[in-house]
Amino acid sequence: MVHRSADLLEPIYHAQLESILTSDVLTMDETPIKAGRKDRGRMQTGYFWPVYGDKNEIVFPFSPSRASGMVREVLGEYCGVLLSDGYPAYEKYAAGINDLVHAQCWSHTRRYFVKAEDVEPELAGRALGTIGRLYEEEAVLKRKHLTDEKRIERRSERCKPVVDEFFTWLKAELVERVLLPSNPFTEAARYALAREGPLRVFLEYPNVPIDTNHLEREIRPIALGRKNWLFCWTELGAQCVGIFQSLLATCRLQGVDPYTYLVDVLQRVEIHPASKVALLTPRLWKEHFADDPLRSDLDRAVKNAVL
Repeated sequence: MVHRSADLLEPIYHAQLESILTSDVLTMDETPIKAGRKDRGRMQTGYFWPVYGDKNEIVFPFSPSRASGMVREVLGEYCGVLLSDGYPAYEKYAAGINDLVHAQCWSHTRRYFVKAEDVEPELAGRALGTIGRLYEEEAVLKRKHLTDEKRIERRSERCKPVVDEFFTWLKAELVERVLLPSNPFTEAARYALAREGPLRVFLEYPNVPIDTNHLEREIRPIALGRKNWLFCWTELGAQCVGIFQSLLATCRLQGVDPYTYLVDVLQRVEIHPASKVALLTPRLWKEHFADDPLRSDLDRAVKNAVL
């Protein structure tokens, strides 16, 4: 029953992915999940590769591996701005797409300096304070709801000097201080400096977030699943989870009740024209069908009992 439902919803999932790939800015990450038996009761480690578009839609493609080729398999020849963490798979993909702009996450950069606090509290504290100033400026931008032009202008005036100061200071510290390569601050500084270009992208593109936190929030149900339902018995089961999670998470992002949506769509999908399957994605379903959704027999029975 679950697999049959996933089969019915799969074309909608693919239509949603197509919509996401038209985004000017998209965010991508990967998160592990146990899926498929290995041996002696152990499970294989697979990965969801969630992709978040700029129209508040998300999909959770599944792959049995973390190989870099999965990025191209999902994104194809995407030519907008790709925001990611520092995993080399994204850098490798970006290097092969001429018109793609690769941005990276300040939150992941910050975490390296958090790890260095115990060993180098003064240096790490200054780095964290500087990054904190960036986040303060971004918080102001969110409250002001500025136009793209004004957002770029404000970032140029208020954020760029902070970023310039940060990287200039890091370079000087690595030259002037005698720090071991294994020192956590050295590792944090080198991580940031190696990604200076991608970390500066948000200064030039008004719609690029400063981090991937909006995507990480949508990954939390998968992380909770690793502690609750623990694993997917098969890789096919993991693909089904990815399909359902893609639509459920997007329903939440779009302000759509998931139960009402699924009851309607699972009835509607078999009679709906295949050429218009995109209308059944939560974002477009809200516009075309939410005012008069199809109801289940249980809903009708409850309504009649109340009446």
